[in-house]
Amino acid sequence: MAASTRTVDKPAGSLLPTRRGLLILLLLCGAQFALRLDVGLPPAVGLLDQRDLDNYLLPLAARLSRGTAGALACVWGTKQHSASSYVRIEQAVPAPAAPPCECYTVRTDASSQSPAFKEQIRHQLGAATPLPPGPVRLQLSFTVGPGRNWLNLWKPAIDALGPILGHAPSAGPWAPLDGRIVDLGLHSRVDPAMGNEVLIAIAAQAVRTPDQPS
Repeated sequence: MAASTRTVDKPAGSLLPTRRGLLILLLLCGAQFALRLDVGLPPAVGLLDQRDLDNYLLPLAARLSRGTAGALACVWGTKQHSASSYVRIEQAVPAPAAPPCECYTVRTDASSQSPAFKEQIRHQLGAATPLPPGPVRLQLSFTVGPGRNWLNLWKPAIDALGPILGHAPSAGPWAPLDGRIVDLGLHSRVDPAMGNEVLIAIAAQAVRTPDQPS
């Protein structure tokens, strides 16, 4: 899923009051919605060190999802050097075909709170090709049963992506270099046949930031 671009961007600090009416309208129409957050950071701040995008996205997504189970279909986040941050709430629409990238599919039946969840994902990525150093675009598509809260899957799934993202020297197995993710897409699809299982499609690609030298 992807968000359309029919609405005007608003500074992040003013989003929730001005977008509440749009969110209510989408829910009344039975539509799923998409959230996008573009994080602006000062020029002196490194883009690839910490400031993980999922840490910015999760609190906002959790707040907007409160009382709207299943309505949030996809979440997008970017970070760049900018004086402003922007956020959008729009109707979710099908995305076009993704550009060529490294793609993997993993499956787990463990609780997201257990070590087994990360271990199962990491094991299935044993043959993955690590991305070269630098910024990364990452998309994760979660297919879940109706009993799973897909927001709870984001962090442990990303923590298990060391075979793709790499690790800092002496880092533990669940501490990948996820700070270098500058473009993150998170997608959800509910399939009652999944039960407690989770199917995760992973698409990762090395990219350049606008201020990165050629």
